[in-house]
Amino acid sequence: QVQLVESGGGLVQVGGSLRLSCAASERSFDTYKMGWFRQTPGKEREFVASIRWSGTTMAYTDSVKGRFTISRDTAENTVSLQMNGLKPEDTAVYYCAAARISGQWAYWGQGTQVTVSS
Repeated sequence: QVQLVESGGGLVQVGGSLRLSCAASERSFDTYKMGWFRQTPGKEREFVASIRWSGTTMAYTDSVKGRFTISRDTAENTVSLQMNGLKPEDTAVYYCAAARISGQWAYWGQGTQVTVSS
């Protein structure tokens, strides 16, 4: 069973930066992809970014391109999301997720709140 634990959320002003981290319990992620999603009250969870554990094939939703960067550290077994130039519309609960490369997102963390104040 894959377990994911997010950290790094908080309150930041417009234009500021935060770095989210996701610690994964699984030690063999070679066939996995990792992702970040976010959700606000009353809305569906939306995709933010993903990366293959190999470090290739990164993807971003259009609204965060050029501002957010996803990365992974194979030695620490973590996936990070560096968020720069934060906007009020980035306010959400952010979730880390994992899936087999060709599969559905099956494993989720508990979420971490990101609040951007104007």
